[in-house]
Amino acid sequence: MNMPNAAEQIAVTFPTTNKKHLVVTSDHVAEAMIRHGYDQETSAIIHKENLLPAGLLSRLHASYPQHSGLLETRPMLFTDKAHYTGLSGFREVVSILLKNGINIGDIEERELFVEVYRFLATRHTLNSINWDDYETDSVFQLVFPQPGMINPETTQAYLQAETREQRTQVAVEYMEKTNPHDGNQQLNKPWFENEQGDIEFLDGSQHKYPQCQLIFDKTTQNCFSFCTYCFRHAQVRGDEDMFIQKDILQIHQYLRQHTEVTDLLITGGDGGYMPVSRLRQYVIPLIEDPSLLHVKNVRLATRALTFQPEMILSHQYDVMLELFDTLRDNGIQLAWMAHFSTPRELLNPTTIAAIRRLQNHGVTIRSQSPMMNHISLFTNDHGDVDIERSAQNWIDLANILGMLSVGFHSMYCARPTGEHHYYTAPLAAVEQIFNRIYRSLSSINRPSRHISMTISAGKLAILGTSIINGETCFALRFTEARNMAWMDRVFHAKYDELENKVDFLTPIDGDKFFFEDELKDIETELAEAIRQRLS
Repeated sequence: MNMPNAAEQIAVTFPTTNKKHLVVTSDHVAEAMIRHGYDQETSAIIHKENLLPAGLLSRLHASYPQHSGLLETRPMLFTDKAHYTGLSGFREVVSILLKNGINIGDIEERELFVEVYRFLATRHTLNSINWDDYETDSVFQLVFPQPGMINPETTQAYLQAETREQRTQVAVEYMEKTNPHDGNQQLNKPWFENEQGDIEFLDGSQHKYPQCQLIFDKTTQNCFSFCTYCFRHAQVRGDEDMFIQKDILQIHQYLRQHTEVTDLLITGGDGGYMPVSRLRQYVIPLIEDPSLLHVKNVRLATRALTFQPEMILSHQYDVMLELFDTLRDNGIQLAWMAHFSTPRELLNPTTIAAIRRLQNHGVTIRSQSPMMNHISLFTNDHGDVDIERSAQNWIDLANILGMLSVGFHSMYCARPTGEHHYYTAPLAAVEQIFNRIYRSLSSINRPSRHISMTISAGKLAILGTSIINGETCFALRFTEARNMAWMDRVFHAKYDELENKVDFLTPIDGDKFFFEDELKDIETELAEAIRQRLS
């Protein structure tokens, strides 16, 4: 008996429908699966678990055709390798593009960025880009270095270097200027006294806010694709002072002494990189050990749904889903902290199917992401921030998240690390954009907190503007803080149309904000405590 080919198998899986209200029919779903090259295993999982219902895809595409890739038919350009890594991988991608008549230009300048920050892109990421209009494509900006990112002096020194070794040296020297640990992150490294009375540092952890402890595990020091604005480039670059946690028992010992911790946040790199065997070592004691009962939530900070969602659509991932089931059945929330910042990242069949599969196993998916110029903020022909267009990107994103039952957790300003100048926008413009987003959404689809920026003192939110004695000013409030009591107070800063860093704002009255003296004392005490324990 003749076996059906892949296309016929999918066609059998998705019978034809004639429902007139559907913009995306079952036939379209079958065609999309063929275009994306799903193997028989993935196709069977999608069908059996109803991960791509035509009604959902049809409603998404009909609502947001300008963002959707659900009905695209052009052949995929990248069909072989799963990952393209480093300078050689970047050059391979450029070569494939040239063979398809696409010349992105400025290759040598882009290579400087690759040498400073690295390059990694998955097949899914590259195929998510609209190569017919790549210059304005947000995903292209997200993973491809752009001209003008690095300052002209360094760029010229790199381009004028006579040898490969000299170019690499320019890049290495510039790495020292990229501010990888903004906000005094090294002060967040916790320690505890073990049973022998010795002090142990958690070299791969941060504990800045009482309820949440960050884990930079040794298995999460990589990513599926690298974001050009990466806030953790010390990790993916492998800097000497990177955070890296090797001992899991040490984490549990620390947690037993710190019952204020309710959340473990596994990050990196990318928390989704952690293998199930390693994650199990972290979470099973939370279930079985009564002294760890205070830990209620496990968060995975990961961009896997943007960069490599197909990994979730395989039987190999079933063991991870079983672990998620175990967490749910024992009252621990597994929060998948995705980082969607554009509708384009969501509106493809692979990501949608992966989201639904995770949700079927009790995973709470929330999205938190930065407002970044060129990616999720846009400028007009005059070079000014386009308030309306930028806001509409986030309004559309929020509504799409809602349609997929994904929570809109938060949005925040660019952190002052890496090439901050390229991605940032004036706080005044960002505040206007956020206000338009907030008032345009139903309460259920709004972000859970106001726009914020991380500084050493904590996460500082811009609540809006006030008029005090006839003067316009920013109203500010902490959403997280080194001293959590600071969160109870609203305070004000002078309105500035150009400033793009919240810690550079000036108080409306006096020469310093109410928390600055205490913050200095806290930072001094932390630095001295670390020095003494290391000596």
